[in-house]
Amino acid sequence: MTAPPDEPEAAAGDGSRAETEWFTEVVREYAGALVRYFARRGPRQDAEDLAAEVFATAWRRREDVPREAVLPWLYRTAGFTLANHRRKHVDLPVDEVPESGGSRVADDPELSALFDAELRGALQSVGERDRRILLLHAWEGLDGAELAAVLGISRSGADAALSRARKRLREAWGERLTF
Repeated sequence: MTAPPDEPEAAAGDGSRAETEWFTEVVREYAGALVRYFARRGPRQDAEDLAAEVFATAWRRREDVPREAVLPWLYRTAGFTLANHRRKHVDLPVDEVPESGGSRVADDPELSALFDAELRGALQSVGERDRRILLLHAWEGLDGAELAAVLGISRSGADAALSRARKRLREAWGERLTF
């Protein structure tokens, strides 16, 4: 990943020294986590560029980034960035656009990395939102307030969503193991 510009305020035109120092520390602290996030979810060769795009957004919207929850804000932005990136590479006529945002498990590097076919099948059957919640929790280690920030819901809502997603995964797993 390329280093942040020496003088971000020269690029943006209006950053103070304190903002520049804050941003430099954010990049230093979270660049690896974001690159890994993208490498697990998309083409590895795009991971650094996508992470850089998230940091560019963070710099432009630095006043909106909650100082007490920077990483969840970055992950939420990363999710939007990845969705936009995927849309750029899908050429579908408007009449063929699916109603739901269901993704194909075979095309998802994150799910393909899960070596157990039964688990992949169970994860596929729980639905995209539940799968996203489960993977943010399991792969990214998000829980509670961080998960809530990424999902854009309350802490209790995130806890309930995680609980429901776990329940659905257990049920799907149980159904797959029943002969």
